[in-house]
Amino acid sequence: MGKIVVIDDEPFILMMIEDKLKRAGFRVITMRESTNALPLIKKERPDLVILDWMMPELSGIELCKMMKGDPALSDIPVFLLTAKGQDTDKQMGMQCGATLYITKPFSPRGLLEMVNKVIRGE
Repeated sequence: MGKIVVIDDEPFILMMIEDKLKRAGFRVITMRESTNALPLIKKERPDLVILDWMMPELSGIELCKMMKGDPALSDIPVFLLTAKGQDTDKQMGMQCGATLYITKPFSPRGLLEMVNKVIRGE
């Protein structure tokens, strides 16, 4: 099964995503802060990273840019999860290299469908 790193500072959202993905058979690694995420991602080499945009330390946008700028990580798909729903925000999210831009609130079932599409080709 696929391995997914989920980084979000909201415990409820983190638990909800983790539960949904684990029930679907994925190995899930969660983090509530983003400052030490890059070394973890390098070590784990996940099949997908799900990032919250608005994090207190390092934003999801910044972390996505760092991943896409690193040849060892640039091929890992990134889903950007955010409450920012304006068109300009979506453009910024996609310009940083995100594979998918998901606005909160979101459907856990819809998220799982997109994860399956990216990782399993379903």
